[in-house]
Amino acid sequence: MFRTSTLLSLFTLSLFHLASTASHAHIGRDIAIPLAKRGSLTKPDGRFDVEKATAARLRLERKHRQNLINAERHLGRDILSTLSSDAFTHTRKSGGIALTDQEEDLLWTGTIAIGTPPQKFKVDFDTGSSDLWIPSSKCLTCSPSHRAYQASRSSTSKLENGTFSIHYADNSTSSGPIYTDTVTVGGVTVTGQFLSAVTKESSQLSQEPTDGVLGLAWPSISELNSNPFFLMAMNQSAVKEGAFAFKLASKGSELFIGGTNKKLYTGPIEYHGIVAQDYWQIGNASVSLNGTAISSKRKTIIDSGTTLMGASPSAVAQFYARINGSRQDPDLGGYYSFPCDPTPAVSLSWGGRDWKIDPVLFNLGDSGVPGECVGALVPTDLGPRVGNDTWLLGDTFMKNVYTVFSVEKQSIGFAKLA
Repeated sequence: MFRTSTLLSLFTLSLFHLASTASHAHIGRDIAIPLAKRGSLTKPDGRFDVEKATAARLRLERKHRQNLINAERHLGRDILSTLSSDAFTHTRKSGGIALTDQEEDLLWTGTIAIGTPPQKFKVDFDTGSSDLWIPSSKCLTCSPSHRAYQASRSSTSKLENGTFSIHYADNSTSSGPIYTDTVTVGGVTVTGQFLSAVTKESSQLSQEPTDGVLGLAWPSISELNSNPFFLMAMNQSAVKEGAFAFKLASKGSELFIGGTNKKLYTGPIEYHGIVAQDYWQIGNASVSLNGTAISSKRKTIIDSGTTLMGASPSAVAQFYARINGSRQDPDLGGYYSFPCDPTPAVSLSWGGRDWKIDPVLFNLGDSGVPGECVGALVPTDLGPRVGNDTWLLGDTFMKNVYTVFSVEKQSIGFAKLA
């Protein structure tokens, strides 16, 4: 089982004409959103799950490749200029949504509501994509365990022009109409939110523990070419601060909307400016292995919708070349193995403190060869636009820190977990 956020990366969109989103003034509220975890790539007996891990890597690549196509299409768009002039002047609130752990660290999910009266859905909150999609009640191939959107039951639902189409790794496709409707996340409500209700679902998607995905990245990588939920909330003065934050852990996971939850971290938040308004991406990262810096001036994408850590094949090969006894094994789906004892100590720095990755999180399990384990850093081919200097940091990294995504500061912040 993989993150639904990584599923979004598999999309190709057939988009015709989309109506522009309107801004509305709302009384702001901030609420913490409980999240649930995704499935692990380690089997219960401690062995590495090759089949699931191979599919997870493929999905990761497809997702981000399509995002890059979208970013090229929308190049030059000034996102903050789309916010209303009084977006930061209203009195608004903030709060948290508890997240639920799905399948031992593979995915965290939380509940949202769509429509009037509200229809509830369990979604993956994904900072690596920008669209909201859920199954349609007209989907004949969707899992009966997934909740489905009934447009006819919502008095605020409006059918828009265009078709949303998703292409999966098994070459099956899912597609559906595009709507706008009222969406509530942790008590924060926006109107006129673009979303897709898919009418076809691949067998892979039907096995997911989530109903759909709510993207939290920038509009430039949107398949729907529309503002994602959080920017809509800011534009409609529905949140107190222009930031949201994640704690991903075995217990007490949370998405906080409209600021940060000071109970979940200690000390100052270390902010770093984003390099572009597409992914949540920051630059000037240094990677250390066993206390020694081995790579510098890296760009890093922080993606809550990805379980793993990824980099270009050459960058990953250079990393593991520093670990005696490591090797890339085709029987492991292209992942690298290394001597289990000791597990490498990996950390990242952006010019401030050193943010360490728990060795338990870096180790994906027994490779099948005595004394060998599998690493969470995987070769990822995202295409020439990304280059060899970009690392993709998913939950393997995020579970070690409190992570803040600030639209207002155009920055990502890290703090020590309480």
